[in-house]
Amino acid sequence: MERFWRKYIFPLVYAFIVYLSLRLINAVLTGFRFWERPWYDTGAEMILLSVGYLYMYLLNRLLQHYQQQTKPHSTAREYMVVTANILLISDGLILPMQHFFFFDTGGCDWYDVVNLTIIPTLFYLLYYTIRRANASLRKSYEQQLLLEKISNDQLQTELRFLKAQFHPHFLFNALNTVYFQMDESVGVAKHTVEKLSELLRYQLYDHQQTVAIGAELQYLQSFIDLQKTRMNDHLQLQVEMDTLLNKQSVYPLLLLPLVENAFKYAGGDYWIHISAQHQNGWLHFRVSNAIPPMEMKHKKGGIGLENLRRRLALLYPGKHALEISKTQDTFTAGLKIAL
Repeated sequence: MERFWRKYIFPLVYAFIVYLSLRLINAVLTGFRFWERPWYDTGAEMILLSVGYLYMYLLNRLLQHYQQQTKPHSTAREYMVVTANILLISDGLILPMQHFFFFDTGGCDWYDVVNLTIIPTLFYLLYYTIRRANASLRKSYEQQLLLEKISNDQLQTELRFLKAQFHPHFLFNALNTVYFQMDESVGVAKHTVEKLSELLRYQLYDHQQTVAIGAELQYLQSFIDLQKTRMNDHLQLQVEMDTLLNKQSVYPLLLLPLVENAFKYAGGDYWIHISAQHQNGWLHFRVSNAIPPMEMKHKKGGIGLENLRRRLALLYPGKHALEISKTQDTFTAGLKIAL
């Protein structure tokens, strides 16, 4: 319906407005009241409203031509070409027909020529300007959408890459545990492999969509249970999970690197404290572990924490805080995420 209006109805309506403006101006200048003459005279003039289709067709073609140009062009030159084409129709087509059919005096006076030159030119230049502005806005909007789509695709690609790095890192540590357990007990190693398969299944079906935080904490508890199998009995492990953390949405696999890091570097007094609390719409997650006084130097944070920082920046821009602190015998990581 919109296309039918724009293509068939609007050119006639716009041409009628131009015609009415011409007639009113002529009435002011000459005192001739065209509405008092026989209706068939006015009806005969209405034939020229069909010229509105020619105006619209020509201007739309010119607009399409200039919009499709990839090289910069002069706006002044564009409007000169548009104006010349409008004048070609007004003075080359309508004016001769006006001279023979329109005016009741049998010809055109100087003010008729001026009116037929200026009025249609101004009206159709206005139409072209509005159409040009709308087309430019639409093109700018489409380009913005395209840039946003490209940016989003790049972010998703980066997230998939970070996740691809994270999985082998987790898998390497887990398989290392199974390797040492096989020397002690094949049964324990088999149980560990079962736990590992459950954890990998959870990761397999994650597609960077949010999950219930209750499921994420349950997954984390399974990981803790898996890690406990490779730790000796001297480990003092304390885990506190707030029962208020249940159905809130959170992106998955963001808490694991902190817990994994604690089990990897725990030493000294050999204790690990893990807590997850819900406070004013925020998840407060904290992991602390003892470290040996003479700890061997290693890269700060490692690949796990570096990937975590980047994933947080992509998934929770401005809605998270990750704080890492270290003393002589304690390493602490605190993460806050807006739920």
